[in-house]
Amino acid sequence: MMKKLRIRIFGRRVIKTALAVFLTSLICQWIGWPAVFAVITAIVTIEPTVASSIKKGIIRFPASAIGSFYAVIFIYFFGNSPITYTLAALFTIITCFRLGLNAGLLVATLTSVAMIEVIHSNLLISFLIRLGTTTIGLLVSTLVNMFVLPPNYTKKISSNFEVLLKQTGEALGMVTKILIQNNNNNTFHREDVDHRFQQLKVALDKTDELLQYQADETKYHRLKEDTKKLFELEQINVAKLRLVHYHIGNLINTPVKSVCWSKQECEDIINMVNTLVDFMKFPDHYKANAYKQQVKKLMEHFWKNNIPNDKEYENLFSSELIILYELLSIYNLTEEIIKNSPDIAK
Repeated sequence: MMKKLRIRIFGRRVIKTALAVFLTSLICQWIGWPAVFAVITAIVTIEPTVASSIKKGIIRFPASAIGSFYAVIFIYFFGNSPITYTLAALFTIITCFRLGLNAGLLVATLTSVAMIEVIHSNLLISFLIRLGTTTIGLLVSTLVNMFVLPPNYTKKISSNFEVLLKQTGEALGMVTKILIQNNNNNTFHREDVDHRFQQLKVALDKTDELLQYQADETKYHRLKEDTKKLFELEQINVAKLRLVHYHIGNLINTPVKSVCWSKQECEDIINMVNTLVDFMKFPDHYKANAYKQQVKKLMEHFWKNNIPNDKEYENLFSSELIILYELLSIYNLTEEIIKNSPDIAK
């Protein structure tokens, strides 16, 4: 527990922020400029990726310049007074919002009101110094982010994906049992499945975000060949897992009062799904021959249920047929995911 806590507290971003603050304040001290505004800029410019730092830095520089400008203007007219703080903050927010500089709005507003307290002499020089300190903060933090412990999310993505695949398998097992064992009207089970499925969706969205971070990062740091291949596989597998979630969502929303399968057929399908769930939880258990046999049995059930009788003719897509179609789709996607996984013995 203590080890995990230590890793959280002293993560890459924390270390880089501390280094950026130290270097920024050191440079300002050497030049003889006030370090506080440069340090604030350096802190907020350390982003998850270099691309984000540059993109937001480009926004924050003009936003800070706007805040500094209004601080100087209203100090000139009203001096150090409550109306100066109010107008400086108000006009900074309005201007940044109108110009679409939302990412720099907070920093610009804080800069504007903080400058009022420290400007005592030449207003133009104070304004230029403020632009200089902003530039120092932006440059130092961006360079630190680029060259010190450059972001690499491939290991985190792989770790997240393993957990997601396992939890997706568990959710699939729960959904199938509820549908086939006629527990669809059990509110507790239904709510539990819905809640777990939403949690999975949030976790998958976060993994997608890490993929985007890594894609942005490759513009500034080229990946080694093996890492590049791993990242490409991660992109493919996460996309396929999202499709698996889509099909599980369809299963959850399938209206089922009861299924017309015999007890033996229900047991066969549940056993097949349990095998699939086991592969998702423990991909190293995967055996191609056993997998093909399971799919063959499932296909036999599918084609058997695909022949409509008089009752079903009004609705060719019966609940049983929908369940089997979704399960076959999940089987196919899971096999592709497992085959794409570099650590799985074929």
